[in-house]
Amino acid sequence: MRELKITDDLDLLFTALPPRVVSGLRDVNRREDLLEVVLDLGREPEARFPGEAVSLSEDPVGREDIDYIVARVGDFTDDNRAGIERTLHRISAIRNRQGRVVGLTCRIGRCVYGTVDIIRDVVDTGKSLLLLGRPGIGKTTKLREVARILADELNKRVVIVDTSNEIAGDGDIPHPGIGRARRMQVQRPHLQHDVMIEAVENHMPEVIVIDEIGTEAEAMAARTIAERGVQLIGTAHGNTLDNLIVNPTLADLIGGIHAVTLSDEEAKRRGTQKTVLERKAPPSFDVVIEILEINKLAIHHDVAEVVDAYLRGLVVSPEIRQLTPEGEVEVISAQESFAEAARAHLLPDAARETSVPYGRELRVFPYGIGRNKVERALHDLDLRAQIVKHADQADVILTLKAHYRRDTGRFQDAVAAGIAVHVVRSNTYHQVLGALREVSNLSRISAEDHALREAQIAVQHVLETSEPVELTPQSAYVRRLQHQLANQFQLSSQSVGIDPSRRVRISK
Repeated sequence: MRELKITDDLDLLFTALPPRVVSGLRDVNRREDLLEVVLDLGREPEARFPGEAVSLSEDPVGREDIDYIVARVGDFTDDNRAGIERTLHRISAIRNRQGRVVGLTCRIGRCVYGTVDIIRDVVDTGKSLLLLGRPGIGKTTKLREVARILADELNKRVVIVDTSNEIAGDGDIPHPGIGRARRMQVQRPHLQHDVMIEAVENHMPEVIVIDEIGTEAEAMAARTIAERGVQLIGTAHGNTLDNLIVNPTLADLIGGIHAVTLSDEEAKRRGTQKTVLERKAPPSFDVVIEILEINKLAIHHDVAEVVDAYLRGLVVSPEIRQLTPEGEVEVISAQESFAEAARAHLLPDAARETSVPYGRELRVFPYGIGRNKVERALHDLDLRAQIVKHADQADVILTLKAHYRRDTGRFQDAVAAGIAVHVVRSNTYHQVLGALREVSNLSRISAEDHALREAQIAVQHVLETSEPVELTPQSAYVRRLQHQLANQFQLSSQSVGIDPSRRVRISK
């Protein structure tokens, strides 16, 4: 078993903390699990570990404690972040209305060597990689090691655009964790896209590394870089590739989406309406890697293929990999290609996504599939679900392709009743596991992503039928995203009603 090498520079952080806080940390003696130290004026200082917080002193934090730390760390930038030179620790400030610091979050930064072993073959291909995953799951850690491997082991010219100094640490001298890669700092977060372009124009890199692409300007800069033949390694806001497809701000990273009018012959050949959604350009990133857990990943090896399949209502399963306790890379399920998905004759998007529940227990009805396989898959996924005895009680029906073809009418009736149907190719555990994983991802989709997906389906309906559609009520922020999505396809949209029932109406 290969052990991960971890460096945390905690002693350097301890020099910036008040002595009584350091004494409390040493008494707790859990430095390997420490996530952050939190100090809020008038409250007890806390050490946070996975799943719990521990008080470090009975005496509340005073103004002198806050000033002690502020005097010993670097300058706070516009995003209220500072650091300690040549470390990866991040100190974030909370200020009062007068601008004085009243709270500090000291997040522990660790450089971990060996986290990229699970995708080393993908890194070696030279393709552009986009990492997705929830905050704190290790995107930046993997990004840092990928930069080091490309610079030191593959001898490439690597430039890191380091907006918050999280990749290469604080100060003018980069942390050794990035190897021979060069680092460009960003004066203000909103200037990240300018520095991305500057890096390409001034320093002739073969690889650009970017953390947290989150604006339309940054997505456009990424496209410009990709068009110049530079390899991109980055992370973006969103947990899955589906998130990017329905996000009008970041959709350009995966090629963007636009409406296309087909000829009568082509529409008949495809079996679709004349107006369809299609990818409008090559993706800026060739491969998308979703970080499911620290040692478990879902890899979409061909982003263009996956987006095309998604827009045609097909499901292309990613390759699922995990690192075993022995340090071996195990492929749990291999990637299913666009062609394989098309041959499987899966149901349209609406049939697969109509009634997956949000925030409650999932009800599954297996039709022609072994109940024991479904039970095992639900257990392994730790999915909050139950198996029901009748199809009309279900949220989702799992069935085989052969059964679906034989009883198409029955399944179409189920879809009309709001029951989702998932078709699997064969009655095997791994096929059932993949289908239920997809269902679980849909059931865990965020409210924002759910609203954007609803808007995308509405756009498709308006383009095909010219009939207006009113969406479900949303917050002002989500409505703005829905308006942007409608505008992307040259459709009219307006907000109607009053809060809390204010909603978007999309029309031609």
